Amino acid sequence: MHEHDLLKLENQLCHRFYSVSNAFTRAYRPLLKSLDITYPQYLVMMALWEQDNVTISQLVEKCRVDAGALTLILQKLAQKAFIVIKPSQHDKRVKEVALTEKGQATKSEALQIPKQLLCQLQNLDAGEMHQLKVLIDKLYCELATPQDRVAANDS
Repeated sequence: MHEHDLLKLENQLCHRFYSVSNAFTRAYRPLLKSLDITYPQYLVMMALWEQDNVTISQLVEKCRVDAGALTLILQKLAQKAFIVIKPSQHDKRVKEVALTEKGQATKSEALQIPKQLLCQLQNLDAGEMHQLKVLIDKLYCELATPQDRVAANDS
């Protein structure tokens, strides 16, 4: 490979991930429209449907989103009445996030979303999807900070 080939976009792994990330966001947009949430909000809601009443720092770890971005996402979800943000009973300095009745009820509506997205992935079989997930997790752990790697291994 010639030295200048290192700067060709077609040779960049990161560009492929960026493109796939954007494609996923676009694919989810019509599926999430009826719930009135964005893809980042959907990630947070999935984390909360898995475990409700968690601290913001737990959500940062679970969703792998930086605290600043998560704060904006949580504000939007609170404005839409999907969640409430409240001080922890154990430590008033710590904020906890809890689903509202509306947020809990939305889970049943959201159950169809993964199935609908899988219908769009007809050229990947279950084995390839599993292999892709393993490789992406491996790549994430290579690139993430030590603190990120601890959180990824805990999930």
